[in-house]
Amino acid sequence: MNLKNLAMWGIIVFLTIGLYNMFKNPQSNIRGGNQIIFSDFLNSVENGEVLKVEIQGNNIKGVYSNGNSFSTYAPNDPNLIEKLSEKGVSISAAPLEEKMPSLFGVLLSWFPMLLLIAVWIFFMRQMQGGKGGAMGFGKSKAKMMNELKGKVTFNDVAGVEEAKEEVEEIVEFLKDPKKFSRLGGKIPRGALLVGPPGTGKTLLARAIAGEAGVPFFTISGSDFVEMFVGVGASRVRDMFEQGKKNSPCIIFIDEIDAVGRSRGAGLGGGNDEREQTLNQLLVEMDGFDTNEGVIIIAATNRPDVLDPALLRPGRFDRQVIVPRPDIIGREKILKVHAKKIKIAPDVNLRNIARGTPGFSGADLANIINESALLASRKNKRIVTMIDIEEARDKVMMGAERRSKVISEDDKRLTAYHEAGHAIVGMNVKIKNIKMHKATIIPRGMAGGMVMWLPEVDEDYQTKDQFKGMIAMALGGRIAEEKIFGKDFITTGAGGGGSSDIGKVTQIAKDMVTKYGMSDELGPISFGDNEDEVFLGRSITKTQNMSEETIQKIDNEINKIVREGYDRAEKIIDDKIDDLHKLAKALITYETLTFEEITNILDKNIYPTEKFDVKDNAKDDQGSSLDAMGLKPKLVH
Repeated sequence: MNLKNLAMWGIIVFLTIGLYNMFKNPQSNIRGGNQIIFSDFLNSVENGEVLKVEIQGNNIKGVYSNGNSFSTYAPNDPNLIEKLSEKGVSISAAPLEEKMPSLFGVLLSWFPMLLLIAVWIFFMRQMQGGKGGAMGFGKSKAKMMNELKGKVTFNDVAGVEEAKEEVEEIVEFLKDPKKFSRLGGKIPRGALLVGPPGTGKTLLARAIAGEAGVPFFTISGSDFVEMFVGVGASRVRDMFEQGKKNSPCIIFIDEIDAVGRSRGAGLGGGNDEREQTLNQLLVEMDGFDTNEGVIIIAATNRPDVLDPALLRPGRFDRQVIVPRPDIIGREKILKVHAKKIKIAPDVNLRNIARGTPGFSGADLANIINESALLASRKNKRIVTMIDIEEARDKVMMGAERRSKVISEDDKRLTAYHEAGHAIVGMNVKIKNIKMHKATIIPRGMAGGMVMWLPEVDEDYQTKDQFKGMIAMALGGRIAEEKIFGKDFITTGAGGGGSSDIGKVTQIAKDMVTKYGMSDELGPISFGDNEDEVFLGRSITKTQNMSEETIQKIDNEINKIVREGYDRAEKIIDDKIDDLHKLAKALITYETLTFEEITNILDKNIYPTEKFDVKDNAKDDQGSSLDAMGLKPKLVH
């Protein structure tokens, strides 16, 4: 395509230059011989040296008596013919137009218009992708996939086993239709892949293309809609025409919600171009003119906005749910992507899968890719477990901001804050949640963090777990109060990337208003008590609740948060020595794993011997704060 464009532009430039030269000196082609000035020509005539002349417009060509030829340009001299006749010069004359070829003249006169038409056609082809010529607006943009280039099979898809079974049935029908039609069954006309972004819907469709062995067309939902009325509907018709010519085949429409939204919701009403396109799609899928052997597979993460007529049986007969994978699925996905890189024997993908709850397939692929990039940056030959864990932390919490300049005061404050979270979390013992690491290195928007990982995937959470989360989240604020005093607490618990207080409030609110976990209010959902954004501010809808109910909700929220605060405060008071020990270790090592923390607190074993922090952990709590002017305030 680039060579064609280059050739066309070369022709246009060549013709333009030729036209310019022609108009610049249009008479150059008829001038010839020895060019002389007009005065010399007159002198030659007076001296009788001119034998004959040929006059063409203002151009004169002639022959001397000695046989030499000449040419000159004559001004409008009315006496020239008379002078030539007096001297006996043979005169011949012809109009200028007769010397120009007639065909060349026509081409020359039409050249500007032809050039304009050629340029217009060229740019229209560019706007329409060059498909179908300048008038190919209504041609479908569906592309047939090349199975030999980047072929994907079901072996490359993991973590969505149920979805694979659904689409494998479609592939088997295309390969052996008699197996299913023996009992009178019919293959579904369409399958809708539904799931959150990044779960592998498009990858699953590519696997179908690799496995089916039939023509596979792919198109995006946005490719149907154009600014010209009727173009989308025409493209739908053309797409199904291509499908029928290649039947049996599969047509994959990615992001179908771009064209399949519910009708009547737009400003254009029934004449809206998008709605006309949708109507044509509905007719083609299940109308009077049936399209046997053409199977439509579509993908979307917004099934709630699709038109009901699109989802009825006979069109998209089945919805294939592509959910986020569980721990087993995540491990399989990691193994699929780990085949593409060189990993060390010590890499335990099961631990990575356990530490990535809620991750989609795209997120897990990103972790493997980031780990390979990190290892390459360190000039390693293989990817180790440390690289993969670092990549996971980077994807989950952002990159470490080691370049940020942190004062010793802020470092010490962050260490006690994060130590407070860790100490409370280790003592409340939230079910199925285990500490992974604690760090005071800024990461993302947070100045430091304690990372907790679920040991198993859970679909439900208990009231006791929520209360433990509240106490753990308040541990940082309470540690600040105990060590530095209530007048020196900071915004660390309320702002930044963690917002401990915001999380605590939201958990308590959900317990009362959504999950019915309040003894005072009972198992009642107060769904109208929800936050909305209005003019940039968060407001609360309370139209369907009395003032008394609202007050009870607020009291229950305050009660739950206060109980969590008291529980965390008691733990900090009882474990104040562990708090100092862990905070001083974080100041020294900056990042500690759960195993290192338990060794420090239980066995007094430290990771390295940079300098002796063991002896100062208990009796030197105050001296380390003298530089700040803040003597520890120990409240027991």
